[in-house]
Amino acid sequence: MEKFAKLGLSAEVLSVLKLKGFSEPTEIQVKAIPLALAGKDIIGSSATGSGKTLAFASPIIENLVPNGNVQALILTPTRELAEQVAESIQHFSRNKKLSVTSVYGGVDIQRQMRNISRADVIVGTPGRILDHLQRRTLKLSDVKFLVLDEVDRMLDMGFHEDVERIIKQCPTERQTMLFSATISKDFDYLARKYTQNPEEVSAVSFVDNSKLKQIYYDVDSNQKFSLLVHLLKAEGNALAMVFCSTRRNADVITRNLNDAGIRARAIHGGLAQNKRISTLREFHEGRFNVMVCTDVAARGLDIKGVTHIYNYDLPKETKDYTHRIGRTARAGEDGKVVNIVSNRDYENFGNVMRTKDFEITQEQLPVFDEIRISMGRERHESGGYNRSEGGSRGGSRFGGQRRSFGRSHEGGSHRGEGNRFGARRGSGFQGRSGQSRFGSRSYNRDNREEGDGRGSRDSQDNRSNGRRFAIRKRRY
Repeated sequence: MEKFAKLGLSAEVLSVLKLKGFSEPTEIQVKAIPLALAGKDIIGSSATGSGKTLAFASPIIENLVPNGNVQALILTPTRELAEQVAESIQHFSRNKKLSVTSVYGGVDIQRQMRNISRADVIVGTPGRILDHLQRRTLKLSDVKFLVLDEVDRMLDMGFHEDVERIIKQCPTERQTMLFSATISKDFDYLARKYTQNPEEVSAVSFVDNSKLKQIYYDVDSNQKFSLLVHLLKAEGNALAMVFCSTRRNADVITRNLNDAGIRARAIHGGLAQNKRISTLREFHEGRFNVMVCTDVAARGLDIKGVTHIYNYDLPKETKDYTHRIGRTARAGEDGKVVNIVSNRDYENFGNVMRTKDFEITQEQLPVFDEIRISMGRERHESGGYNRSEGGSRGGSRFGGQRRSFGRSHEGGSHRGEGNRFGARRGSGFQGRSGQSRFGSRSYNRDNREEGDGRGSRDSQDNRSNGRRFAIRKRRY
């Protein structure tokens, strides 16, 4: 605790940190806490899992005196992050007796109104905060501390105007702290406009790259699911996250993984809030070991012990890839990232491979059994229907009269170096591992996850033949 004490934290906070097993501060905590306690505005660049919650919460916990009014506001992009940050601050301040309330959509607003009336600290998503402001059930005239967490994510999700409207409701005399994993023009604009003589701090990723192995497999699109099942079963009960680009894909993959004997659950913005929270809790408790998710689960959430990340769909943005892999190889533990790449992923994966920050090696395809995936029109919890997960582009007609993979794999033989990865037009990409080229053709899908009452768009062109799940043994 000596290193934490040197940062200026009180004995009440130090005792809590000791109980939680904190041994020494992270880089962002060392840099930010003394400045925050001194009342400075802060612009922080820090990746997920770096310990920034304690950094921006420290002046709130140490200096806030309850007076029956909301004096601290923390904005987060998603419900889960709001809940997590609120719980952390409540725990850190247990000896200070602060009242901390999380505010987000999808839950009983009347209960939130009652909690707000006695809250000292509010942690919330922009949409629901604006809702309360318009209802006049929340006032920000007494706010002394304003924090914007995961600013880049909020801006990506289209909350720029909402955030500014909320900031304008706060007093100009306040301490403002902005934290983001990446810096953009919009972030710079907010920082210049709404901070006063800010101190800039940055910290390297909490991910230990020396313990993170990143690989990829080049596979026909109609074999992606079969390969995923093979790899998950080979790892046994390892704690894994499987990333999909859309809610629909996450639901389809989850259902089929369970049919294949793998304990899996889905988490995305289409699920009810209580379901999302319970899913995260059960994942922590080890009730299932594979969480299939959209990028809503990649940002900010404290999910400990994840050993494997599977990118079933490659993200459009390289920064989203960074956030995904940031879920593993943390706090000195080993981690592995597996990219399952087919023709529709080539452009997105090519963008990742061009980034010098990543060392990703190509692996030879193993021998695996064929598993047919169900594309049935079955209702799921987000209220829609499951249809094709998109893998049939490779030529397979699941449940139809014929199947055509176009290429067989004898004994797991790899396609070999020097092949072009689906280059359909124009330039390709010369990969670091072998001579593979990623062409410019891609199958992109948008998915807007907000978790705050807003909609999402799934632009994937998926089709269904309504067949149920079946397994056929076949060697590649």
